Amino acid sequence: MRGKFSCNRFPDATRSASNNGNTIPLFVALFLHIRYHPTITMTDNKPQQQDESQLVAARRAKMGRWIDDYGVYPWGNREDNLSSLEDARAVFDQSAHDAFKENSENDARPRVKVAGRCVQHRAMGKLTFLVIRDDSGDLQISCSKSAMPIEQFKVASKLDYGDIVVAEGAMGMTNKGEICVWADSFGLACKSLAPPPEKFHGLSDAELRYRQRYVDMYTSDDTIKTFKTRSRIVSTIRSFMHDEGYVEVETPMMQPVAGGAAAKPFETHHNALGIPLFLRIAPELYLKRLLVGGMRKVFEINRNFRNEGVSRKHNPEFTMLESYQAFGDCETMLELTEEMIRSAANAVGDASSMQFGDHVIDYAKPFDRVGYGEVFEQAVGCSMHDEAAIRAKAKELGFGDADSKNHWLLVSDLFDGYAEPMLNPSRPTFVTDFPSAISPLTRPHENEETLSHRWELFVGDMEIANAYTELNDPDLQLQRFTEQMQGADDEVNAFRSLDDDFIHALRVGMPPAGGLGLGIDRLVMLLTGMESIRDVILFPLMRPQEQTDEADA
Repeated sequence: MRGKFSCNRFPDATRSASNNGNTIPLFVALFLHIRYHPTITMTDNKPQQQDESQLVAARRAKMGRWIDDYGVYPWGNREDNLSSLEDARAVFDQSAHDAFKENSENDARPRVKVAGRCVQHRAMGKLTFLVIRDDSGDLQISCSKSAMPIEQFKVASKLDYGDIVVAEGAMGMTNKGEICVWADSFGLACKSLAPPPEKFHGLSDAELRYRQRYVDMYTSDDTIKTFKTRSRIVSTIRSFMHDEGYVEVETPMMQPVAGGAAAKPFETHHNALGIPLFLRIAPELYLKRLLVGGMRKVFEINRNFRNEGVSRKHNPEFTMLESYQAFGDCETMLELTEEMIRSAANAVGDASSMQFGDHVIDYAKPFDRVGYGEVFEQAVGCSMHDEAAIRAKAKELGFGDADSKNHWLLVSDLFDGYAEPMLNPSRPTFVTDFPSAISPLTRPHENEETLSHRWELFVGDMEIANAYTELNDPDLQLQRFTEQMQGADDEVNAFRSLDDDFIHALRVGMPPAGGLGLGIDRLVMLLTGMESIRDVILFPLMRPQEQTDEADA
């Protein structure tokens, strides 16, 4: 049975040119003839020197011949009733295939129409075999010269790697036992003019993979799998939060005050209002305003922006979950976080055994807990409350600002550099009771004001979550903000100002609450085994190519 579509993919037109029986619009034929003959320009009739590689030039020349000889439209049209390659493989019927082999007049094989990018190709005279790929996997297409119009077969036999095609036919099997589509109709959906990486083994240059993610995705099964897994993780978290009664909200991405975290923001300007604005570094202060307004449980999954360094764990644009629960506390958030991560891990694998680098992490067991002061003293060798010992240790370790820097900022630096690396990367660990001085939005302990009701969760040598019992005393919050601004360096303070409206909101009255921030990108790293944040962000920030080239020169 012949297919329902042909190599000629042009729309109807009243004026046309005829090539080998295929009818195409005259103006389109002329345009494409000029466009894809590599020695002719679009502006005059003089040959021009090509600056493209020989491979690209050869593809353009082939495209020009197909246009002239077969009336091929190289950019495709709408296709209805397409099956994914995974679904097409699933409908293969072994008994129908066996019956067809015994009697070709008895063809009950299921028919499919599929599309994908050519990743393997082998022409053998009257037969052509190709493998196409979509986001569900690969599938072989078998083309016989006797089964389809000759123009279609000629295109199929001369495909380039990377071309996108549409094929229709019966699901069958080759003599070697490979499930395939025996195509009786075949068309070009998009001609690839840029050659793919060598032999479709994927991009080996990591930087090129990030710059050309679109190539990385169709040459690497693992890349698409990673981002599908990311989607499943985010979907699981969102469903989990909804099931827990949280309402998803959206808060401003551009804010007049860079608040909610201690970080350097990206600055922009609103022309109509004539005011400076900042890309948000955190949604925290707006989400808390919603608690003031009467919402009990809120969450947001969205982007934050911080104008800071880039590393395997940091990207200036990143995705966070932030949530707040009225009448909760940091213990409420701890229980929520542990169960949420366990649910996400189970959604994409076995929560009791998740590989991350050299570590096998068990999310099924209860997470570990340790006090900030305890792990600090084990790592540094003195109490975090002993200012003289802290300054002496900082000097010993080569801190240039050991005499001048705020005591608690030195404690924080020492913890980050020496205590945090001591945590077992294979065990999810809550570090609790952070110093109040480095937790300005957090309620202090009732009996020890130097400590706060705050924890951070560490897994795989990374901090992935941070939670507070929120400070709702407006006077103490104002005092904390003022102290924080005085303790920060001049570069940070240049972008920081007091959020008077937030203080006013607290004066209106915010119920006691627990708050949580969880890094989605880092959680995805852990649950997919990716050790760089760039591998879980589709388009990570990169230095412009021309700047890279100049630097290399």
